[in-house]
Amino acid sequence: MHQDPALESFCDFYNKLDKASTNLLPEVYTRDVVFQDPLHRLDGIAALTGYFERLYANLETCRFAFGERQRLADTAFVTWTMTLRHPRLAGGRDYHVEGCSRLRFAASDGPHGERVCQHRDYFDAGALLYERLPLLGSVIRQVKRRAG
Repeated sequence: MHQDPALESFCDFYNKLDKASTNLLPEVYTRDVVFQDPLHRLDGIAALTGYFERLYANLETCRFAFGERQRLADTAFVTWTMTLRHPRLAGGRDYHVEGCSRLRFAASDGPHGERVCQHRDYFDAGALLYERLPLLGSVIRQVKRRAG
């Protein structure tokens, strides 16, 4: 299967992203990028960079294992499992969240002639955050068990 250079570059970037490299986001994203996940909507590279700086300042580790990748024209999808560790969540242990990203690429002077202009993440926000909180987590897990 043919690998898409821009999509592979995006995945490689996220595998190296940490608190010391958030300043490199403009190499991957356009100036007017729109980033959206179940918890946020951010418009522009300055807002996205600020968000990642705050996010990574509190994380001990964050890694991605990328799975399936598909691209047609300017739109791509990639599945992933994020493993992260935060001192105040899940008792400071690693935990995993599965998700998918939809990316739109735009022509630019990026390393592969393209940068991401739209990035939307899909994942279970409860599994990422709410279920990891000491009191709220047990309530959410109990509701999920009863609903299942």
